[in-house]
Amino acid sequence: MQRWLISGVSLAVGAAVGAALTASSNRHNFQDDLLYRLPIIPIATVDAASEIIPYQSGQLIPSKSTAAVKYGFPSLSHIKSRESYVTCYDPRTRTPAWVIEHLSAATLNGTSDRKLCEFKEDDSVHVYHRATNMDYKGSGFDRGHLAAAANHKWSQKAMDDTFYLSNVAPQNPHMNQNAWNNLEKYCRSLNKHYENVYVCSGPLYLPKQELDGKLYVKYQVIGKNHVAVPTHLFKVVILEKKRGEVELRPYVMPNTPVDEKIPLERFLVPIESIERASGLLFVPNILKRTNSLQAITARA
Repeated sequence: MQRWLISGVSLAVGAAVGAALTASSNRHNFQDDLLYRLPIIPIATVDAASEIIPYQSGQLIPSKSTAAVKYGFPSLSHIKSRESYVTCYDPRTRTPAWVIEHLSAATLNGTSDRKLCEFKEDDSVHVYHRATNMDYKGSGFDRGHLAAAANHKWSQKAMDDTFYLSNVAPQNPHMNQNAWNNLEKYCRSLNKHYENVYVCSGPLYLPKQELDGKLYVKYQVIGKNHVAVPTHLFKVVILEKKRGEVELRPYVMPNTPVDEKIPLERFLVPIESIERASGLLFVPNILKRTNSLQAITARA
């Protein structure tokens, strides 16, 4: 049977600046202070794994690309693995770029209690890029789960992990509590008919034509940390049949009040439209020319 596997990537950062920045107690805004400098530190030793190129004399020196990042990388992949889901965090928007989870009878059943869970900051995210509960207070938006709490009843820890704000995006309350909730319930029901159900969810920021005829991407931000409010949200459902066939059901829902009576099929879209809009590629480990994928794309 074909399976979509997630392979973690471990990246080692070379030398980093170890000295802390110091400032006087009466220091003003450091952005305006030209004297606020990094301490001078010795040139770092090249890591054994770094790319090496030889001098003509036979001596070894680090390549130009290695030398460029001797103070560390501005960013690495923000992929985090929780108890039963994997997420890629977007520090610019203070929301996930995507969250993927595996739904099965084992994860959907258990004694975990949602009432014991509380939304909390993700302290593994740098404080500059972290959403807080205060960002959502009075905003008019729900703290909308991407990996749904009810998908992880098998373990209290697993359910608790869904309440990290790094698994949350601002959602319109009517949409979150009705149409989006119905889509989550539907995804859970699919487990009765398929061997495995994988669900990948995330935000979208789609362009809109303005009065001047041009397209613009505009979205609201909330709170002190400017948490981005998506214009839409997607959910790509990956279904494995017993014969190893794979079927995709890609949904996009606007982040506005949505009539819960609208059939969920109305929100089906071609998978390529989500890939183009999100910058993501789904099921890259398999070909997209199977009959099941063509059928669902045609129906959308």
